Amino acid sequence: MGSVIQSFLLSFIPLFVAIDIIGTVPIYLGLTEDYAEKEIRTLLFEAILAAFSIAIVFLVGGRIILNFIGITIDDFRIAGGIILLILSINDLLFTSEERKKSKTKIGIVPLGIPLIIGPASLTTILILLDNYGFYPTIISMVLNFIIVGFVLYYAQFIIKVVGDGGTKAFAKIASLFLAAIAIMMIRVGISNIIRDFTK
Repeated sequence: MGSVIQSFLLSFIPLFVAIDIIGTVPIYLGLTEDYAEKEIRTLLFEAILAAFSIAIVFLVGGRIILNFIGITIDDFRIAGGIILLILSINDLLFTSEERKKSKTKIGIVPLGIPLIIGPASLTTILILLDNYGFYPTIISMVLNFIIVGFVLYYAQFIIKVVGDGGTKAFAKIASLFLAAIAIMMIRVGISNIIRDFTK
């Protein structure tokens, strides 16, 4: 019994760190500032469903799928970084009215993928599966996604506290961080590919 609990804890903590939901909250608030509360709930549901579905796919057959089609985690990292960079530039250059007219759907991408479940968490899932087995990993995934849903659902209270002006300023700062994260993902992905190629 003790070994089961230990395996669960050892699998839960790395995945919690990899998902980094606390760090995602500012970006989430910035991305959803122009949406009504009902729309935000729909986006949140889409994001969590998409992220959990991808996590399950990777848990069950991640290595087989990646090896079969020749895609690496670094490929995911670079693609995710490019998507985030485009989104952050769009947020910085266009007004909220223009973004509303564009009707951009952000629930699945980038909220679900790669903000909630990205290259780091997908890699972590594969590592945990190898180290601790299926059941500790799936339990850790479920509990982590419950935490994700809880944190993001109540993140809207921050908007009520800081006000409309504070939220807009906060959103622009979050977009800058989002752009920086995107560049980091692209840089790390390219660096890893070059390092593997030169081995």
